[in-house]
Amino acid sequence: MKRILLYTLLSITLIPALIACKSEDKSAETASNENASDSAASTEPAEGDWLIYHLGAEPATLNPITATDAYEGIITGGNVYETLVERDNQSLELKPLLAESWTISDDKLTYTFTIKKGVKWQDGTPFTADDIVFSYETIMDPKVDAPQLRSYYQEIKNVEAVNEHEVRFTYARPYFLALEFCGGIPIVPKHIFEKGDFNTNPAGRTPIGTGPFRFVKWTTGREVVLEKNDDYWGARPHIDKIVYRIITDPSVALQVLKRQELDVASLTPIQWEKQTGSADFENHFDKFSYYTPNYSYIGWNSTRPFFADKRVRRAMTHLVNRELILDKIMFSLGAVVTNPFYINSPEYDKDIAPVPYDPDRARALLDEAGWTDHDGDGIRDKDGVKFAFEFLIPGGSETGEKIATILKEELDKTGIAMEIRKTEWAVFTSRLNDRKFDAVTLAWSMGVESDPYQIWSSTQAESGSNFVGFKNAEADGLIEKARQEFDRKKRIELYRKFSEIVNEEQPYTFLFCRKATIAVAKRFENVIVYPLGVDPIEWYVPQGLQKYQE
Repeated sequence: MKRILLYTLLSITLIPALIACKSEDKSAETASNENASDSAASTEPAEGDWLIYHLGAEPATLNPITATDAYEGIITGGNVYETLVERDNQSLELKPLLAESWTISDDKLTYTFTIKKGVKWQDGTPFTADDIVFSYETIMDPKVDAPQLRSYYQEIKNVEAVNEHEVRFTYARPYFLALEFCGGIPIVPKHIFEKGDFNTNPAGRTPIGTGPFRFVKWTTGREVVLEKNDDYWGARPHIDKIVYRIITDPSVALQVLKRQELDVASLTPIQWEKQTGSADFENHFDKFSYYTPNYSYIGWNSTRPFFADKRVRRAMTHLVNRELILDKIMFSLGAVVTNPFYINSPEYDKDIAPVPYDPDRARALLDEAGWTDHDGDGIRDKDGVKFAFEFLIPGGSETGEKIATILKEELDKTGIAMEIRKTEWAVFTSRLNDRKFDAVTLAWSMGVESDPYQIWSSTQAESGSNFVGFKNAEADGLIEKARQEFDRKKRIELYRKFSEIVNEEQPYTFLFCRKATIAVAKRFENVIVYPLGVDPIEWYVPQGLQKYQE
């Protein structure tokens, strides 16, 4: 399952990719095939070595049920914790993981999974259907801090353990993503998490899963370490250890990478274009860029008096020079987007044109909405409220800070006061969840197919991912209808109408679908760019090139 997760504009890490290319005008497909061919021609993949992986921010938790950012999934998803099904790297089709098989009733209301026998949690306790039922009941418990995740399972009427190795999900009404979300439900060990307060359970920092890697330690502000699970039920990875090194400053991360103290790191646009082209760097690293199912945006909190009027929100979009940002800051490593679906998917409406950069039109809209300088102090106001707001960005978000700086210059000329507020990631996400912000820049990572409910339903405005408080009855109706439509063409028609409403309301200023830009140490073999990106769990290092050992 791929939940919709937020991440910063600092970097787009190893999240799903649908189009890929390798640097130096060499396609990733060609590079991948060559790498795979070389591997096939050599002996069996070597065992050993470590993967030192750059993490641009520290996760708030390693609990997959309460996590809201992408960093938890990068560390534990598929490594420590596993799900019943997963998507095949090449075909994108769902295939068994912890499930051995499944059946779907003709009315698409009942999904029954048969679980593989012999699977154990990493403390030796058998994995059973009771763990799945417990995980579902935990997600649905209103006392558990999981409103974003809960939105995907609200249509389920019942989850029951038929026996130790069989679990049945029964829906109240059909849902087109039911198989993906039942099969992809985050599963945690009942015997560990049933004790005490789930939200503060120590296992949120010391996870125990069923996966190919086991948790070793989390040193706050420094690193999270995983090691190969020698008792894993499936095919074991070749790499002995993964070290996720937390470096929030991208400039520092690049210097550490150049010293070859990192093996994988995301690159900012300027790093990709200007700072990693030396012969020495290219001797040690390959660079990959690829589009991912994502979009970045500026979100306007509609509960604030300045952003309650759609004319003001449209005016703000008119003040964002996206083409300039894309060209000068992002070095064209992306594409301008206009609606909340992946730009290379059929759900994306290419007929919706970007709101143009037009400061004159913005000023006219602000005047029309009543935001003028009534007292002559140079700042627009209305009903005694100054148009002065705070723009929230995560600390270390180099691209986000540059976007904010360009916007501030435009607003200063327009009579709007904006203060840029940087906070560390945990505080940043807390302010989002508490709705304690005026405007924010972020990005969403999506799945192969998207359900906009989590972000756009009015039911998610108070406690969910609808941080900006978007509420529209017609949009709600279209979202709900689409959730029960299994015909993709008909569902796309509903999403086109929904996108038109979002475009009219401008709760977000949509920015870009940005390419992931990463560097990978050349000593790693079998680095293949699949339709959903790279999969480090497949990588290995030939014996003569290995750097680390116990």
